[in-house]
Amino acid sequence: MTRFVSLPLALAAALSLSLTACGGDDKKNAAAPSTPAGTTPAPSVTPSAPSEKPSGSVTRSAAELTRALLALSDLPTGFSQVKEDPEDTSKPFSSPTSKCKTLVKYLNATEAPGAKTSVTRSFSGGQEGPYIDFGLDAMGTAAKVADLRETYDDAVSSCSKVSLKVEGESSTSMKVEEISAPKAGSGPFAFRLTGTSGPKRGLEYTAAVTGVNDVIVSVGVLAGQGSEFEAATEAAVTKAQQVLKAG
Repeated sequence: MTRFVSLPLALAAALSLSLTACGGDDKKNAAAPSTPAGTTPAPSVTPSAPSEKPSGSVTRSAAELTRALLALSDLPTGFSQVKEDPEDTSKPFSSPTSKCKTLVKYLNATEAPGAKTSVTRSFSGGQEGPYIDFGLDAMGTAAKVADLRETYDDAVSSCSKVSLKVEGESSTSMKVEEISAPKAGSGPFAFRLTGTSGPKRGLEYTAAVTGVNDVIVSVGVLAGQGSEFEAATEAAVTKAQQVLKAG
């Protein structure tokens, strides 16, 4: 299972190797990860009218959530699905300051805190990216979705940097910043992690958290070209709205 709204470590390691192999000026690499030429087409899902919010607690099965995830057929040509790795119990993120305690906890989580059911799916656009993660976490009620979104927002606002430690490497300092979120779902929120020093300097990961009724929709883009993030988030929300009913 990929981590809840956090960069996939195996892909980050692979991308780091490809960046090193590309060579070039270090400052240029620090400003932006190497990506394929051209613009990656956006995922495409036909929009539908949002479903009504459920009034009580809703139970979602893993099968139902899986149907609501974007599939390879929803993505542009050139993407491939990344094989799901066994659940990783490591905790690669850390920080010496108590202000970052909540954010570190969330970044190390394998599912949304309090989730009743969770599913994920990851895709790769090639050796150098982009890599896109999609996740759905059933929280039971829309109120719990809103609470988690608010808590995550506060956690990001309180923390300016975290450390990322991957096995076999020294630590990388990651800048944390809230960014403008794609206008999709209920209460969308987004942030960016950027490697500022260490072996993964220049690595950039952008993530969004939003809601569709009682379900958290999370989207993460590693080594994107700029256009994928908004399009992927909108497509993920549209698919979830089409499949997930109020219950």
